[in-house]
Amino acid sequence: MAVDHYENFPVASILLPARLRPAVRNLYAFARGADDLADEGDAEPAARQAALESWRSAIRDLGAHRAIRTPLSTPDRILFERLGQTITEHQLPIQPFLDLLSAFLQDLTVTTYADERALMDYCRRSANPVGRLMLHLFGATTAQDLEQSDAICTGLQRVNFCQDVAVDQTKGRCYIPLDCLARHEVTLPALADLCRSRPSQAPAAWRAVAQEQIEQARRLLMAGSPLAWRLPGRFGWELRLVVHGGLRILEKLESGGDNPYANRPILTRRDGFLLCWRAFCRPRPRPATALPLHHES
Repeated sequence: MAVDHYENFPVASILLPARLRPAVRNLYAFARGADDLADEGDAEPAARQAALESWRSAIRDLGAHRAIRTPLSTPDRILFERLGQTITEHQLPIQPFLDLLSAFLQDLTVTTYADERALMDYCRRSANPVGRLMLHLFGATTAQDLEQSDAICTGLQRVNFCQDVAVDQTKGRCYIPLDCLARHEVTLPALADLCRSRPSQAPAAWRAVAQEQIEQARRLLMAGSPLAWRLPGRFGWELRLVVHGGLRILEKLESGGDNPYANRPILTRRDGFLLCWRAFCRPRPRPATALPLHHES
């Protein structure tokens, strides 16, 4: 499997308490479904925007404790009925759902990010809400819990960006800050050519870009990792596996010469045994310093 910030959402895992599995499934269905509205299929941008706007109206209705007024397809209405039950039962905040939808709407019009600040703001809305909702399910919502969860979720998304540079290029997007490319004298056309040609050995300039992005993702994961060792029970174990999964992908990127085009790294069954050993037997990571989530350029 690849590392993806939704696929690493612990979807009704056997490690999670049975009482929470339906709620997790419903949250995942919303996050995955909204992401697919923005990205999957062959719908025109206007149709995608209309669909996401209807979901946003439905979420606002749920937040106001009123019947959903916007027209929805039968599958979507069932999804929102279940989601509404989860929100009510667990008293979940509405803002994380709205943040997710704002990020997916942004994907329809924004294809590049000028600098680290702009990219981190996107991650704040596209990745961090998932972790925050999970923490609300488990009643772990101190300021420290939320900050470290944000670091893990943004770190995972940055891992995904490192994996999927070529995939994103096919969608006309680039999630590497433009100022990072400029520092290493890599242009967007040159990056597009690199993605098309997929050389076995990437140019030195690209390897420098990739290494900078890998280190940023690693620092984020390490900054958030204490949460995985602090949370009790099975949720803590699940989160340890997720953190180590992201770190393992970064190791594979580096061992492959920072070149995801020739060999896009994924986690295999063999990696699963390694991750279990690291999660259950290795002492917890000790980040040297906390990493601010809003980098000052």
